[in-house]
Amino acid sequence: MRLDLYRRPEAEGKYSYLAVLEGKPIPEEATNTDWEIAERGLDVSDEDDAMPDYAIDRPFQQIGSKGYAITSLKNLSGG
Repeated sequence: MRLDLYRRPEAEGKYSYLAVLEGKPIPEEATNTDWEIAERGLDVSDEDDAMPDYAIDRPFQQIGSKGYAITSLKNLSGG
């Protein structure tokens, strides 16, 4: 599956990430002027249960339920 990946700066020089299906807009409830495009058309296996480089757990389950997948704050903080 191909995703568009957005990022926004967080504390300590880290980023949080938001993924949507390629070509889809960020859903209204997640719209934030801080999001900037990080990568378009990122290939991600439908079988991947996580995107560890972006601290996103269960990306396709999240996208299926709310239209986007987002960095887990638990993973972002290292806990």
